[in-house]
Amino acid sequence: MNRKVTKAIFPVAGLGTRFLPATKSIPKEIMTLVDRPLIQYAIDEARAAGIKEFIFVTSRGKGALEDYFDHAHELENTLRKAGKDDLLELLRQTNMESGAIAYIRQHKAMGLGHAVWCARRLIHDEPFAVVLTDDVVMGEPPCLQQMIEAHAETGGSMVATMEVPLEKTKSYGVLDVAEDMGAIVRAKGMVEKPKENPPSNLAVIGRYILAPTVMENLNKLKQGAGGEIQLTDAIADEIEEGRDVYGLRFRGQRYDCGSKAGFLQATVAFGLARDELKDEFAEYLHDVMAMRKAAE
Repeated sequence: MNRKVTKAIFPVAGLGTRFLPATKSIPKEIMTLVDRPLIQYAIDEARAAGIKEFIFVTSRGKGALEDYFDHAHELENTLRKAGKDDLLELLRQTNMESGAIAYIRQHKAMGLGHAVWCARRLIHDEPFAVVLTDDVVMGEPPCLQQMIEAHAETGGSMVATMEVPLEKTKSYGVLDVAEDMGAIVRAKGMVEKPKENPPSNLAVIGRYILAPTVMENLNKLKQGAGGEIQLTDAIADEIEEGRDVYGLRFRGQRYDCGSKAGFLQATVAFGLARDELKDEFAEYLHDVMAMRKAAE
């Protein structure tokens, strides 16, 4: 029987330079998509998947991110006195139990693999999830839940994967497929941002379930592509050592909220998915497109 996944690492130490000047004063992870910060979408997805322990790998200047999960007693009391129970309940959903969250500092920006490795002492010998908040996935059930259900059957390590045009594979980690079983593929290799001749068009996105041996691989790694310690290299080492790595073609739509265009696309998609917003918002978008066509 495969061990249950109850711990998740959230690497949130990045500077968010693509969103300057906004990220000069606020962490990128609490930038708002409709009315919730990116980190809330990641936390909600992890909770739905049964994650109980949340490990944040942070850096200097991320105090606002840590404060977000604290109880806001003064605000809660004000809402309670005003009888605004709906807003009070909304606020409560952002609270985390004492001891559920741990914060680890990454003192040097040395890549995703290094950020994950920083949390090694909290993982021990358990399988664990890694969730990248830049990748927001609209799916039902949520992407990580799909992965944990699949991992319960396969064991090993698993990455979320989606098909992309071949010319775009140079922006992703890409799977070299040994066996295609439909929703699940077994990998015989992984290549980080291939400049040419990608082994497939199956790109890895920011959801992982990893065997504890991946941490041991990270211990041995030297700096790889881009002068950083790459998580992809540590996962590829699993395959080299004869352990299974799978890709899951998840059901859902992924939005790259690490880019401005992706963030805007996600804003439209999540806005249209909200019952209280969709009619007015859809009408506005229709009018905008009509005016654009008329101008052409």
